Amino acid sequence: MPLSARLKPHQRVFASFAIYAFALGNLFPRLPDIKRAMGIEEGALGLALIGTSTGTLISLTLAAPIIAKLGHRNALFTLLPLMALFFAIAVHASGPLSLYFLLIPAGLTMGATEVIVNVEADRTEAAMGRRIMNRAHAFWSFGFFGAGLFGAVMAQLGISPGLHLAVVLPLILGAVWLLLGDFQPAPKRGTESVDTGPAIAKPTMGIMVLVGVSLSAMLLEGASIDWSAIYMRSVFDALPFLGGLAVATTALSQAITRYYADRIVDRHAPDHVARLMQATMALGVLIIFFAPAPGVALLGFALIGAGTSAIFPLAMSAAAQRSDRPAAINVAALAQFSFVIFLLGPPLLGFVAEHAGLRWTFGLGLPLVAVSFALSGALRSKPATI
Repeated sequence: MPLSARLKPHQRVFASFAIYAFALGNLFPRLPDIKRAMGIEEGALGLALIGTSTGTLISLTLAAPIIAKLGHRNALFTLLPLMALFFAIAVHASGPLSLYFLLIPAGLTMGATEVIVNVEADRTEAAMGRRIMNRAHAFWSFGFFGAGLFGAVMAQLGISPGLHLAVVLPLILGAVWLLLGDFQPAPKRGTESVDTGPAIAKPTMGIMVLVGVSLSAMLLEGASIDWSAIYMRSVFDALPFLGGLAVATTALSQAITRYYADRIVDRHAPDHVARLMQATMALGVLIIFFAPAPGVALLGFALIGAGTSAIFPLAMSAAAQRSDRPAAINVAALAQFSFVIFLLGPPLLGFVAEHAGLRWTFGLGLPLVAVSFALSGALRSKPATI
């Protein structure tokens, strides 16, 4: 009996999150090598990385009808290998402009995959009668950790980004066959409607407060993904392995915290959990900003990973609990505006890195953490009408 047949439905959902993250995550440990090969500064690299964000935002907005026509199984089996293929092609770009355009197809596959895996997690959660969403996202972080570690080894061995990303494609094909071969979409929730609502959900003031709560976590998570490897290589002239290890460290601490987050939130008030995580983020930012050595910086990245782990899911729960509009519209509004921050903010931090230094790429997050900390009262179980 193949391994996929022995997995339970929720375990196949976890596997889909991990494979998705591994397909995506191998790019980021190699950004220092890509930057060096192109002979560009951080600002130009950041603008090039917006190609991924462009494709993802287009796909998040427009992909739903195509996904519905293909079905989740066929779409997932197509998108995951295509994502790995598009990233493998993109790293052969000769300059930032071509990198931007070559990353757009990868972003299109990311956005569609993001929709599928989260909908499957939600439906599987409903069928099981217990929460698995945070654990599903923990497996995304585990997959990203694996990608960071694999990328670190490839960089240390001196293997080119092109060959490295080419090797990822057969690994993804093998993982899809081995772990998702018997994947079947979960049944729809009874509350799901054919009417998907507006393509762009207008945020209310209450939703904008929740965007503010998740602002620092989304920005610092994205900054750690995009810039941690370059930070280690540029600030400390560290070995290539340590650059990739910074990406992996953030993902691993995030994964472990996410895995236990549901139990923590069940025992403590959501706003108290959020403020503890924001304090952890702030400490991580300070450590990275003042770090005298690579090992100290890795501690800072671990704290940022733990601190960013569950704030966005808490904000999503608070949005769903609001009684001013249907939950689906509030959740969509929060997701869309938060994803804009997550996808566009970190690449634009390249200009901060270029003109103020890479330490400020993270140091800029400190006042944003303070804003999020101040607004976290909106996460209480019965949010006030704003």
